[in-house]
Amino acid sequence: MTAEPPVVLERRDETRNMARFYVISVEPTLFGQWAVVRHWGRLGTSGQSRESWFADLDAARAESAGWQRRKRGRGYRSHTVKPAERPSVLV
Repeated sequence: MTAEPPVVLERRDETRNMARFYVISVEPTLFGQWAVVRHWGRLGTSGQSRESWFADLDAARAESAGWQRRKRGRGYRSHTVKPAERPSVLV
């Protein structure tokens, strides 16, 4: 059981002074379950996070895909994270 790489999304709109991030990851728990961890906020802030637990990996992946689809529909785009840029919450 290993964690999958996180999906990092960003939404920027200079005209509206908007610069946001959304990170979605699927991670194993200590109890043999899987967690979808979502972390979001304004770029440059620590943001907030929420976890949802699932009994199997397929259900967690489906939940993650659903969040990715919703966020992309709202204008978020993929962002390649370089190790030096990686937020401390992802390390």
